[in-house]
Amino acid sequence: MPARVRKAVFPVAGLGTRFLPATKAMPKEMLPVVDKPLIQYAVEEAAAAGIEQMIFVTGRNKRAIEDHFDRAPELEQQLARQDRHELLKALMSATPSGASFIYVRQAEQLGLGHAVLCAQPVVGDEPFAVILADDLIDAAPGVTAQLVESYYRHNASVLAVENVPAHDTSKYGIVASTRIDAREERVSGIVEKPGPADAPSTLAVVGRYVLRPEIFTELATTGRGRGGEIQLTDAIARRVALGEVVARRFDGKRFDCGSKHGFMAANIALGRKQGLID
Repeated sequence: MPARVRKAVFPVAGLGTRFLPATKAMPKEMLPVVDKPLIQYAVEEAAAAGIEQMIFVTGRNKRAIEDHFDRAPELEQQLARQDRHELLKALMSATPSGASFIYVRQAEQLGLGHAVLCAQPVVGDEPFAVILADDLIDAAPGVTAQLVESYYRHNASVLAVENVPAHDTSKYGIVASTRIDAREERVSGIVEKPGPADAPSTLAVVGRYVLRPEIFTELATTGRGRGGEIQLTDAIARRVALGEVVARRFDGKRFDCGSKHGFMAANIALGRKQGLID
């Protein structure tokens, strides 16, 4: 039986420049979709998958994330005194029961691969999830739980994938693969942001991973790739030849909340789901 997935890494050190000026003083991960910040959706998804330790790779000006997952005794007491029990329940739900929160500083932004590598001292020699809060995925069960299921079945790193239009392949890591079943693919290759003519497929990796700890060895020896950054895709590609990588076609609707269009679409869709929009 593979080791249990107990830890998740949340890379949150990015500057959020596409949402300026809103993100000048507020982390983009704290932008609200309806009534919860993006990062809370990600943490709730992790907790629902059995994750116990939430590891945030942060940067400067990210203190609001730490404050969000901390207790607010004065506010809790005020709501209790006013018998505003529903609001108090919502406030307390921001921190999943039994979860611990750890913050690691990424002093220099050198890419997603570097952010994941920064978490190695905390993750240690265990499998772990990586969750990018920019990708809000409305799914039941959550996508991280779906990936954990595939990890236990194959004892392999698992990537969340979905088909994208051919003209969008340059925005994603794109996999070459062979079908295992209706939901899973054995990955035979992966390319970071290829143009349509060079893409091996239209099957794109999105912001959810469950990774074996061997990925840290690859990240530590992976040079800077596309954009002068340490690419997680490049490190994963080095494990593909060992047959250690599976792609999971997840069930759920993804919203790219790193873009204004996707962020607005998420607010509308979840607002309708909650009966707030006709």
